[in-house]
Amino acid sequence: MATNVHDVAAYILEKRGPMTAMKLQKLVYYSQAWHLVWDTERLFPEEIQAWANGPVVYELYQKHRGQFQVTQWPAGNSANLTNAERESIDAVLQVYGGMPAHELSELTHRERPWRDARGGLPAGAMSSATITVESMYEYYDGLVGTADQ
Repeated sequence: MATNVHDVAAYILEKRGPMTAMKLQKLVYYSQAWHLVWDTERLFPEEIQAWANGPVVYELYQKHRGQFQVTQWPAGNSANLTNAERESIDAVLQVYGGMPAHELSELTHRERPWRDARGGLPAGAMSSATITVESMYEYYDGLVGTADQ
């Protein structure tokens, strides 16, 4: 069975414990981005949208809507993840997991995939524009290239 975004959310919450819905969304985003770079394939098929507060997977939002804090994710099953997928998420959690939600949101706002998807929209404007996996791969793979030099 292929991994979906709910499986990723369930795994993140199992590893890190309760967190805000915003932080969960950003950790899911970075998990997708870095898995694309490290394994050259999607971690999950659901698209990521460029909302005002940063990247959001709508399918997750539908489940946590109205919740500030998320403690578990019964819609997902972390057992569906492959070892490679777990390794990608674990690496993301090691780097980004200790950051507060607002810091993760600000970080995504400085990065090209979110900015490009929003185009010229003013800060705070609503958008459901997709952040493409191509733009994510290109940007984050470029970060690896600069770190290696």
